Amino acid sequence: MLEDHLVVPFATTVLGVEVTVKKVDLIGDNIVAICARGRDRQRIDLLDLPLPAPPPDGSVWIDAYRYWAGR
Repeated sequence: MLEDHLVVPFATTVLGVEVTVKKVDLIGDNIVAICARGRDRQRIDLLDLPLPAPPPDGSVWIDAYRYWAGR
């Protein structure tokens, strides 16, 4: 559902640095956001990803995943 409904890319701030979420991916048992800043890339667990205000279209699926995961 995330891949089909979450509109990427979108910008957010991680540890005070603006990054672009390029896509979401399944790594093992975790769903991660692939974040980019320039040439650098970093995986951020979707449960830990801060969402911008206003959140991107389809972010209700992130909320649903967080609810399901108990966060």
